[in-house]
Amino acid sequence: MSNFALIGVGGYIAPRHMKAIKETGNSLVAAVDKNDSVGIIDSFFPQAHFFTEFERFDRHIEKLRRENAGKEVSYVSICSPNYLHDAHIRFALRTHADAICEKPLVLNPWNIDALQEIEQESGQRVNTILQLRLHPSIIELKQKVERQLAVEPNKMFDVDLTYLTSRGRWYHISWKGDEHKSGGVATNIGVHFFDMLCFIFGSVTENVCHIRNDNVAAGYLELKHARVRWFLSVNAEYLPDVAQKSGQTTYRSIIVDDHEFEFSGGFTDLHTRSYKEILSGNGFGLNEVRGCIGIVHDFRTAEPLGIHGEYHPFCRDVK
Repeated sequence: MSNFALIGVGGYIAPRHMKAIKETGNSLVAAVDKNDSVGIIDSFFPQAHFFTEFERFDRHIEKLRRENAGKEVSYVSICSPNYLHDAHIRFALRTHADAICEKPLVLNPWNIDALQEIEQESGQRVNTILQLRLHPSIIELKQKVERQLAVEPNKMFDVDLTYLTSRGRWYHISWKGDEHKSGGVATNIGVHFFDMLCFIFGSVTENVCHIRNDNVAAGYLELKHARVRWFLSVNAEYLPDVAQKSGQTTYRSIIVDDHEFEFSGGFTDLHTRSYKEILSGNGFGLNEVRGCIGIVHDFRTAEPLGIHGEYHPFCRDVK
């Protein structure tokens, strides 16, 4: 049994990490969050030490390492705001623990290079959650694509990616609404989709920004084996009629060569599966995120073209 610490235990995604820690037979011994509405801990690890000040959390982790043989923390799970991931990964490595970090791992490509140096110096490992790579439907699609490429090595697939997840007014008041902290819509809700696309269709050869604002991110990607029109939004106003009529607040669609690919289910256990892979030494490391981090960084710094070229059809509805 390994000991875990968790940074950002008050956040939305933290319960999935606590569930994964518990279901893999491990123990959460310490957690930190500046907010103290963290009663969810009782459902998993009521004996975990909790801190609202990072300095006291840091001291506790250090004391466990120095004064309690066998009680030291082996893994630090990071569920903090995106812009703090880099600093919290560094903390994990400094305390002689491996890091397990939520997406996006970092906001900029050069952060990966710096972390790689620290990883090598410390002898510890940085792991990231890229759960779509473990989704059975995604694996099946990848295998199907590979079979087609074995017959047609130069084939280019035509892909439309659409993802809308409604968010209320709170979203734009929180750190998620601040592009400097979250990376914007494309980074915050889209980075794992871009990783999935690279995982299936290969590396990026072209990256075009059509729309980038507080609610919408849309663009065009050309990958080694795919032409991708994509549209992401946190605004319910852009939900298609089929979703609005059924009362859905989320809409997720991938169309590959005019065939819709369904993967709306199968997400509940992906964090636990991710932890199992990490604990067995098969986690996704720093090199695996270079593609998706490069995509969102380049999109974030590009000049939006508007409705020109190969744009996603949903772009026409954006005001």
